[in-house]
Amino acid sequence: MSTSNFTRRGMLKTGAIAGAGLALPQILSAGSHSSYMNAPTGSTVTLGFNVPQTGPYADEGADELRAYELAVEHLNGGGDGGMMGTFSSQALQGNGILGRKVEFVTGDTQTKSDAARASAKSMIEKDGAVMITGGSSSGVAIAVQGLCQEAGVIFMAGLTHSNDTTGKDKKANGFRHFFNGYMSAAALAPVLEKMYGKDRKAYHLTADYTWGWTQEESIAAATEAMGWETVNKVRTPLASTDFSSYIAPVLNSGADVLVLNHYGGNMVNSLTNAVQFGLRDKIVNGKNFEIVVPLYSRLMAKGAGENVKGIFGSTNWHWSLTDAGSKAFVKSFGTKYGFPPSQAAHTVYCQTLLYADACERAGSHNPCAVGEALEGFEFDGLGNGKTLYRAEDHQCFKDVLVVKGKENPENEFDLLEIVEVTPAAQVTYAPDHPMFAGGELGACNAG
Repeated sequence: MSTSNFTRRGMLKTGAIAGAGLALPQILSAGSHSSYMNAPTGSTVTLGFNVPQTGPYADEGADELRAYELAVEHLNGGGDGGMMGTFSSQALQGNGILGRKVEFVTGDTQTKSDAARASAKSMIEKDGAVMITGGSSSGVAIAVQGLCQEAGVIFMAGLTHSNDTTGKDKKANGFRHFFNGYMSAAALAPVLEKMYGKDRKAYHLTADYTWGWTQEESIAAATEAMGWETVNKVRTPLASTDFSSYIAPVLNSGADVLVLNHYGGNMVNSLTNAVQFGLRDKIVNGKNFEIVVPLYSRLMAKGAGENVKGIFGSTNWHWSLTDAGSKAFVKSFGTKYGFPPSQAAHTVYCQTLLYADACERAGSHNPCAVGEALEGFEFDGLGNGKTLYRAEDHQCFKDVLVVKGKENPENEFDLLEIVEVTPAAQVTYAPDHPMFAGGELGACNAG
C-alpha cells in the first residue's frame, strides 16, 4: 500500500466520523440494536484485563496491568490525562466511557491458552465485561480472540506478535495495535544487511508455538531474500528455562549468526546460555559470530543485562521516543510508578484508549458499532506516528523501531538505543499476502 493510499483511506474514515451528522447514523446503524452482550445499564462499565501474572511472560503482564490501571485512571478523569491530551481524536473527555465510570476485573492467563480462555470466559459471564484485552503470548491472544468472537464482545489484543493473529486466525471482533513478525523482518533485514553483509549463515532457535513459527518464517524469508543461507531451524518448548542443549549444536553447524526467536524469560535464558558458550567471541567463516533477537523489549534487555550490548532487534515502541504522545505517556507512567513503561505497557494503554474512543464515536458499546468505528480509523498522537487500523484485517500499521543493546547505558532503564525508525509504508503488506492467508475476518458478533 502506498503512503498516499494509506493516508487517504484513513482520512476518509476519520473525516466521515468527525463530520457533522452524516456518518454517525451509519455507525449507529451497526450498533443500534438494543440487545448485545453485557450492555451496561447502570452508571459503570466493566473491562476485563487478562494478562500473564505467572509464567515466562509475567514481567510483561505486570507492566501491562500497570498501564491498564493508568488508562482507567485517565479515562475516569484522574491524573494528568496522559495521551488523552495528545490523541488526535479528542473524543475522550475524562468522564469514563459514554458517561459511565470505568471499572475493571483482572485475570491470570498463566501464558496458557486454556487458562486464558477460562479467565476471559469468567470475566464475560460472571463479571459482565463488555471488552476483553491483554495477553503477552500470541497463542493466548488467538485463543481468547476466538472466545470473544463466539461470546460477542470486543477483544483488544495486547502483546501478540504472530502473523496469525491478524492473518489466518483473524476475527471480526478482534483488533491488534501491536506489530507482527512480518513487520519486524521488513524493518530489521535492511539493517542486518548493512551491518553484517549479504553472505551469512543463520541458525534459528524458535519458541514452539504460533508466534515463534511465524517470526521464524518472516525473518528467514527476509534474510534469505538478501542472500543469507538458513542452516537450521530448531524448535524449543515454551516452558524451557535452560537452552544449553540447544546452543551446543550451533557451534558445529557452520552458522555465523544465531537468530533467537524467543521472547520474555525464554530470550533472557537462551541469550545468556549463548553468551556462556562463548558464541559472541567466535570467528566463523572468517566473520565475527553474531546474535539477533528479532523481537526486543526493555524488560528483556534488563533481564539479560550485559549480554544485550550490540545485539540488534525490533520493538513496537520505546520510552525514549520524543513525540508528544510518547513523552506524555512516559511522564504519566513514570510519575505513578517511578520508572519508564515497556512496549507491553504502551500497547495495552493505547488499546484501552482506542476502545473507549471508538465507543464515544459510535455512541455505543455494541461490539459491531465499536468495530465499525475502529475499521479504517487513522489516528496520531499515541506514539509511532500516524497509524491506521486497517479494515480488512484489523491490524494497525505504523512506524517500527529497529534497536540494539546499548554499549554504555546511563542507567538501568537506558538499555536499548533506536538505530532506525522504519516508516509504516516499508512494513505494510497486502491483506492477501501469503504469510497472512487462510482465514476470513467473518462477521461481527454482538452476542
